[in-house]
Amino acid sequence: MSSDARGQLPIVAIVGRPNVGKSMLFNRITGTRTAVVDDQPGVTRDRNYHETEWSGRPFVIVDTGGLVPTDQEGMSGMVRVQAESAIEEADAILFVVDRTTGPSAVDTEIASLLRRSEKPILLAVNKVDGAAGELDVHEFHQLALGDPIPVSALHGRGVGDLLDLVIRAIPEVPPEEGEPGIRVAILGRPNVGKSSLVNRIVGQDVVIVDSSPGTTRDPIDTALELDGQRYVLVDTAGLRKKSRVKRGVEFFSAMRALRAVERSDVVVLVVDATEKLSSQDARIAGFAEEAGKGIVIAFNKWDLIEKDERTAGEFVRHVEDELSFVPYLPVVHISALSGQRVRRVLTIARDVYEEASKRIPTNEVNETILKAVERRPPRGGHRANVLYATQVDVRPPTFVVFTSDAGAVDHNYRRYLANQLRTEYGFVGTPIRIIARKRR
Repeated sequence: MSSDARGQLPIVAIVGRPNVGKSMLFNRITGTRTAVVDDQPGVTRDRNYHETEWSGRPFVIVDTGGLVPTDQEGMSGMVRVQAESAIEEADAILFVVDRTTGPSAVDTEIASLLRRSEKPILLAVNKVDGAAGELDVHEFHQLALGDPIPVSALHGRGVGDLLDLVIRAIPEVPPEEGEPGIRVAILGRPNVGKSSLVNRIVGQDVVIVDSSPGTTRDPIDTALELDGQRYVLVDTAGLRKKSRVKRGVEFFSAMRALRAVERSDVVVLVVDATEKLSSQDARIAGFAEEAGKGIVIAFNKWDLIEKDERTAGEFVRHVEDELSFVPYLPVVHISALSGQRVRRVLTIARDVYEEASKRIPTNEVNETILKAVERRPPRGGHRANVLYATQVDVRPPTFVVFTSDAGAVDHNYRRYLANQLRTEYGFVGTPIRIIARKRR
């Protein structure tokens, strides 16, 4: 499914205490082998979310990790904040408990918190590996979250029935309505100047068209027009950390970023130029890359930087070093306070959107790819032959390479081919997808 056709995907959060099998259930639902490690070169980040589907209904599943009590008396402090954040951001909650231990004090506390929400709650009793274990499921009625659903994440037992209930609980993805404009999400850590940037953009010689509800939580998206191009600024207010929390909520901040990324065409990652890039910035960029969205890096507070003729280039190299897994990003240096280059943010976002929308004729794709293969052939158990290639989609640009050995076109080789396409055709600011298919 191409990213521009899928709209905003519902989010289902898996919550529960440690060792109840959340990650195994996540892996079972997504068909992946690990819920915690991303092997993508160039970035280390938790892989705790995944786009999946059931019965043709796409959604994003999020593994929240174990809700660990901070003291012997149960959930408190950061655990409560994390649970509240998961409830707030998800469209449905999948609460996983362990049949073999029965309802615990922490389960009871989490259930109490969940009952106060208005979100759909599904209570999955894991480790029900046979019919005999189903007798133990009934004691979880005491959590007062409806009928417990027996599953075995290890063996897959009952998972299909659980997913049938999941897709009944989540909203359907609405069809896209025409072309309202390029959807631009302004993302970044707290206090980097996101709100100031949006206010400056909207207030400086820009015609505001309207404001309309976006997600089921009704944030307000702002539609505007600049130099004849329509844009929609995607609401990102939820990215701000709660004021009473000083640490430990980056995961759920990232979860909010994920929602905003899904709703956008281009992500503008705002970075405080006085602090440079952080691991949270890398996580947001990773979300955007994986979702196939265009990305622009905006270094704000540029007016506070002491500069010489080398400074701008040093910041570009900093991005290339810290975000090496996305080495194709345009960089703009701005000051939301003074208004310096703030309009450039949207014009660059427009350029990135156009780059992501480019279609290259098949004969040109073939010529570029085959020349790249001639310079550096793929190697499997034997030297693989690449027969031809073609572009099959846009946003992100997606190419299929037909070869005698699809396994030889591994991650590194796909990256090599993508770089050759960038050299020839640009594709600045957008991911490129390379798919290898075996052709006899």
